[in-house]
Amino acid sequence: MDTLTYLFNGFSVALQWHNLVFAFFGVLIGTAVGVLPGIGPMSGVALLIPVTSSLTGGLAPEEAAISSIILLAGVYYGAMYGGSTTSILLNTPGESSSVVTTLDGYQLAKQGRAGSALSIAAIGSFVAGLISLIGLIFLAGPLSELAISFGPAEYFSLMLLGLAAVSGLAGKSMTKAMIMTVFGLLLATIGIDSVSGVARFTYDVPVLYQGLEFLTVAVGLFALGEVFKTILEKESNEGSIIKFKRILPTRQDLKDSAAPIARGSLLGFFIGILPGAGATLASFFSYIMEKKISKNPGKFGKGAIEGVAAPESANNAASGGAMIPLLTLGIPGSGTTAILMGALIMYNIQPGPLLFEEHPQVAWGLIASMFIGNLMLLLLNMPLVKVFAKIIETPPKYLIPIIVAISVFGVYAVQVTVFDLLLLLGCGVAGYFLAKNDFPLAPLVLGLVLGPMIENNMRRALTATNGDFMIFIQKPLSAVFLGIAVLWLLIPFILKKRGRRVLVNEEG
Repeated sequence: MDTLTYLFNGFSVALQWHNLVFAFFGVLIGTAVGVLPGIGPMSGVALLIPVTSSLTGGLAPEEAAISSIILLAGVYYGAMYGGSTTSILLNTPGESSSVVTTLDGYQLAKQGRAGSALSIAAIGSFVAGLISLIGLIFLAGPLSELAISFGPAEYFSLMLLGLAAVSGLAGKSMTKAMIMTVFGLLLATIGIDSVSGVARFTYDVPVLYQGLEFLTVAVGLFALGEVFKTILEKESNEGSIIKFKRILPTRQDLKDSAAPIARGSLLGFFIGILPGAGATLASFFSYIMEKKISKNPGKFGKGAIEGVAAPESANNAASGGAMIPLLTLGIPGSGTTAILMGALIMYNIQPGPLLFEEHPQVAWGLIASMFIGNLMLLLLNMPLVKVFAKIIETPPKYLIPIIVAISVFGVYAVQVTVFDLLLLLGCGVAGYFLAKNDFPLAPLVLGLVLGPMIENNMRRALTATNGDFMIFIQKPLSAVFLGIAVLWLLIPFILKKRGRRVLVNEEG
């Protein structure tokens, strides 16, 4: 009964007119972000953090946090849907979790069934959003209660597991992912040590005493990195826009899609809960599962509606599932949730087991807004199918200045220092070269966000035991987390040694 009361209160927060406006603009911008190839949910959310902090300036701190996180979460799951539009119409995935959708979506479009494919993607995303939300409502409470019993040793091991999960499954090379994780952790040590008050790696530069601003690094790496890539590699969308015959799916399409949507939603949700697995892995697995189950697997890759329904449901359900470890344990399961976590911390709200006790309005308001946002996505995307086909044609020469302007103004507004602008530029150049050489950026951001928390929990645990490291193995839960973290890193390594191809996640 408690859960339902909290949920009811969450809806009363989410249905306030300004929060409805934030949810609407979140899913609208998110869909546009997903539609524009290359921007992706991480860049979209990172870009909008400073914009939301300006928009919510007049509200009370907790209200500002609720409104901001509603908008940013809307961008996240809106982008998950939007990526399908370019996959189907242009054979160009808007972001990595939409790669699988191109296999059958573009074939359907070439057969004149683009409307059906896009509509099924919208319906699948809505159903997946509902299923992941129901899971979130019933699992969030028990998980946060369990997490309250965690001590510093358990938290340290859990955060190491989060890092290992993202490092073990991010990018094409595990070694490069590990290098980026360590680099992120090293950057997190810059500034005045919160325990001893000693300045570390600041070289007597006052602006470094408070450490590197997480937002500047994230916007630089993702948004400016993409800008440099577009300019230097002169990327353009060569695909031809597909003509529509009808917008709504046929009765047969709906019948063929019903079971794959349900299976994809459930699979995606449970994969989303695993830290580091992410939406890309969920969409791959659901596609492989549908192909295995199908009585006619030969039709996959030639325009099977199931090949759109299953992965699109799975990647949306995974984005809902990824909210569970973020809200209940304070562990971001992907790069995008790491950025959302950074946004909450900016408002002095610590995601984790106490979030549901100390800030129930934020937690339940966000959960309720996700239901409203998913409904808005469905109502928005069915009629706007043709409009999004036009957005895809936006030439980079108009898009690039807008992204640069938002990045510069946004970052400058947070700290009002020239140093941050130089750091933004430096991170943009670094982001371009790192991505060009297949170094995944998500582990770096995750290392930067989790670094201070890992260090604080390690030191708290060691202080209690006079420096005895055995505490991390003596505590049963801590030992289990460390064991899983080691396995998470070793299993892909062993599989690669045996010559197996390891499915990797690039959503981050």
